[in-house]
Amino acid sequence: MVPEELEGPGRIREAGLPRGRVTWRKLTLLPAFLVALLLATWLWFRQADLDTVAGDALAHGQVSEALWQHVVLTAVSTFLVLVVAVPLGVLLTRGALRGAAPVGRVLVGTGRATPAIGLLALLVIWLGAGPRAALLAVVLHAVLPVLSHTVTGLRANDPALLEAARGIGMSPVGVLTKVELPLAVPVILAGARTALVLNVGTATLAAFGGGGGLGVLIVTGITDRSMPVLVLGSVLTVALALLVDWLASLAELLLRPRGAVAGVGPGR
Repeated sequence: MVPEELEGPGRIREAGLPRGRVTWRKLTLLPAFLVALLLATWLWFRQADLDTVAGDALAHGQVSEALWQHVVLTAVSTFLVLVVAVPLGVLLTRGALRGAAPVGRVLVGTGRATPAIGLLALLVIWLGAGPRAALLAVVLHAVLPVLSHTVTGLRANDPALLEAARGIGMSPVGVLTKVELPLAVPVILAGARTALVLNVGTATLAAFGGGGGLGVLIVTGITDRSMPVLVLGSVLTVALALLVDWLASLAELLLRPRGAVAGVGPGR
């Protein structure tokens, strides 16, 4: 559901949306931390006593393959979430469908409320083990944040600006594409950032459904009691989540319409 602080115009400022400019601290602090984290992990591996299980799990490019699978699953699922949630959010703010927005959020929220591992198990029963079930589970689990932020961003636009756009003869489609959506971009990007980071974590569960990813390393480390494999899978997952969150935060700042305060019209 949409948090109360996101429900009306003038309240978007309190929603944790990014402000200010891209500073050198924002550009350097997190990358420096990630480099230090990965370097410390590499140094630890150099002196770690790897058993046969760890050697087999980490050999033949399996780590890079698992990382690539995780990145692809995260990127594709986030793209599909945007393709589904943004148009659906637009529809739920139009005419007769406006009143159906709460029902739509509840229905979509069912996927978020369902435990990810349970949702994945149901999809594996339906679709069989493999990337399809894992991808669908990740998408269903991340639709709600983008949908909620899209509806909130569109509803938070200043009615006076929309009326002025209609007054100069713009069509409903023109008002939507040239006024409403550009002004709602900061809020929609905040939802996309939430979904992106959520997908990185949820994608680790894809290993239970045959979807690959870094979860394979984590599961192997747990089942075979191999601490090096477990540590590597966990560290790479955390590093990837922090990296995509950092990149998404930069995108929020750089893609915000010039002169617009997050969620409100220019000059407000």
